[in-house]
Amino acid sequence: MQKIEFIGLLAAVLTTSAFVPQVYKAWKLKSTKDISLTMYLVFLTGLLLWLYYGIEIGSISIIIANFVTAALACVIIVLKLKYK
Repeated sequence: MQKIEFIGLLAAVLTTSAFVPQVYKAWKLKSTKDISLTMYLVFLTGLLLWLYYGIEIGSISIIIANFVTAALACVIIVLKLKYK
């Protein structure tokens, strides 16, 4: 693994893991009143575009980061719609 790809994977772990507390809190409290649905929909669109980009250039760090973060964003969106 190239050094730059390792740095990409480390960045992916840090930025993606930042969303875990939000998902956990929304799930545990069954409340998403302070979460913007519009922001998460725009964010998810960006993540899916980054995922496509990562696939096209073959960057495992971009693929993993954006796939996992998109999955977490989808959970937040589902919870937002469920607990509206």
